[in-house]
Amino acid sequence: MMAGLKTNNLCRLAYYFVWALVLFAISIEMAQAQNQVATEPGRKNPIYVFLFIGDGMGMTQRYSAESYLGAIKNPSNPNLVKLATSGFPVLGMCTTYDLTSICPDSASTGTAIASGHKTTSGTLAMDPTGKIPYKSIATMAKEKGMKVGIVSSVSIDHATPAVFYANQPTRSNHYDIAIQLGKSGFDYFGGGGFLSPTGSNNDKPDAYEAAKKNGYVIVNNKNDFQALKPTGNKVYAYEAALDSQKALYYDIDRSSDMISLAEFTKKGIELLDNPNGFFMMVEGGKIDWTNHANDARTSINDTIALDNAVREAITFYNQHQDDTLIIVTADHETGGMTIGWAGTRYVTFYQTLGGPTMSFDAFNTTYVAGYRKNGWKVTDQQLMADIRKAFGLDVDKLDAWQVKMIQDALAASKAKAESKDTSRDRSANKAKSAATDKDADSHRAPIDQTYVLYGGYEPLTVTLIHILNNNAGIGWTSYSHTGLPVPVFARGPQSNQFSGFYDDTDIAKKLINIMGL
Repeated sequence: MMAGLKTNNLCRLAYYFVWALVLFAISIEMAQAQNQVATEPGRKNPIYVFLFIGDGMGMTQRYSAESYLGAIKNPSNPNLVKLATSGFPVLGMCTTYDLTSICPDSASTGTAIASGHKTTSGTLAMDPTGKIPYKSIATMAKEKGMKVGIVSSVSIDHATPAVFYANQPTRSNHYDIAIQLGKSGFDYFGGGGFLSPTGSNNDKPDAYEAAKKNGYVIVNNKNDFQALKPTGNKVYAYEAALDSQKALYYDIDRSSDMISLAEFTKKGIELLDNPNGFFMMVEGGKIDWTNHANDARTSINDTIALDNAVREAITFYNQHQDDTLIIVTADHETGGMTIGWAGTRYVTFYQTLGGPTMSFDAFNTTYVAGYRKNGWKVTDQQLMADIRKAFGLDVDKLDAWQVKMIQDALAASKAKAESKDTSRDRSANKAKSAATDKDADSHRAPIDQTYVLYGGYEPLTVTLIHILNNNAGIGWTSYSHTGLPVPVFARGPQSNQFSGFYDDTDIAKKLINIMGL
């Protein structure tokens, strides 16, 4: 019997040994394959690398922008006006899931793109335990001697820009993130401001002053911004007129005296250009925010704004084609946007999106804030005039059921004001909490009809947005992120490596190899 046990143990050991050899051989083969992918014969590696991230920008958001531009140019026939990125010779697709969910957040997906590591939702460039920091490709590039720039239309301490220079167990540590910006040593930051420069209780040393002490020249007006020259100083430039979240205004609401995302990109190129090369990440962060609100027209404008920033990189590429690589992608899709709505059958009317003059956010600020202050005592005539001016919607020409939608939403807005609950995040958190309390039989949370209708946004505003979308032939499935794969566009040396279907972590891995990091 002992001999039999000894034989079984030996067999088991031999089995494990064989599998260990097999796995070792596979790992060697994968490493060799990765190295082979990293070098395209006959092509030099780039020294100027642009990474553009449209936060929440799936393929539909891009295609809607092209369809809208085409409809404005000629509404009589379906046609497109292509975005600059659509002319790139290489197209790939990547998955976006994280260790928490198929529908991830920007901290985890940003971590994947920036460092090549999966992590949990909400975790910023660290492992799921929040103890092990991950090094980003931006940090690696800086260590190699390249200059580095980070640009975003949202606050510069927001998840996507932050994963390139900070490491935090939670993306909510805005003050700590801001302090890490000053210590990063990166050469250029541009776009939004700090969300919490003196801490959540306003009792911490000012993060702007901390950045200055670390050698940063801080500029927050357009004249000084335009006067910036490549003197070798580290620069943090942000727009003076920021919204309540310290982000640039939506592009549809931006005035001509505000610095655009394209201008921040162009200035970054000017300041970073040097013989040792540079890496610059540019994020169109508010594409995500407007998709959360299902505001198609505002999403289109911010998608075009990001494309205009890409055009600045293309101008630089045309002067340095052998040395410049441009990647344009997204961290995830937001909103479940689709072209085609049941009410219009097969027909789209993108030209109707030419009516809005402001974003959902501006409508809240310009009109709803006044209604609320006045106890929602607004006449039908005044309400219809405001809706027509803001969104180009003529209420008199809407179908009866759409008018009923507006009436119901108006009642919901009044009830919401009376309950003193005007927080979108509060409603969203309630829905998130409910989602964790799963029914034992259906394995899902009970459906909150109010959340389905309004998503925690101002009921009147989001209902008007839905009507406008539907009239154009656009539908949405969510007020949050989805699990859809996203496109990856590439141009320049070694760009062929971004074709195919792969994971978002592979973007970082490919860039690490291509850039010799």
